[in-house]
Amino acid sequence: MTKPNPGSRPAHPAQGSRLDRFFTRHARQLARHTSRRGFLNRLGLFAVGASALPLLPIARASAAAQGTGAEPDAATPQGDIFDCNYWRYCSIDGFIASCCGGTAHSCPPGTEMSPVSWIGTCLNPADNKHYIVSYNDCCGRTTCQRCFCHRNEGDKPVYYPSKSNDIDWCMGKAGVVYNSTVSVVIGVNE
Repeated sequence: MTKPNPGSRPAHPAQGSRLDRFFTRHARQLARHTSRRGFLNRLGLFAVGASALPLLPIARASAAAQGTGAEPDAATPQGDIFDCNYWRYCSIDGFIASCCGGTAHSCPPGTEMSPVSWIGTCLNPADNKHYIVSYNDCCGRTTCQRCFCHRNEGDKPVYYPSKSNDIDWCMGKAGVVYNSTVSVVIGVNE
């Protein structure tokens, strides 16, 4: 009988160290429960899921609330904020927040601005610039029912959620009841 060489590895994993046995056992268990086809299936699902991320709505309310400095000059005549033909309502679909106790860019008291929105680009005739406008729903109280506007300039189908004005953005907020809509200027289209 020959003595085993201390530097050589054992021929069978059962004779190896505890670490060798642990990894051997788990590698075989993993091989029994997975396949190349299953791995490719999960990889494909991940790729499809990652490609769908641009379709998800984007939270723009926090960026708009911080103020971007894109608001038009207040000294320039802007128009009537209670009229559907007001320039920043070019893509609005709903009740105007200014008629419900709010302003063109702030929700009425007792409501909360939805963090997701749709966007439009509106021409301000006073300075002849195009502004990027975020339309946020005000949520949490009964529907206002005053000054309904349905303008669709730049509106896209619902499968472009960030540019569709036909979605109720109050889902998942403090109250899912839609009250009105504000139009917050978030930038200048240059």
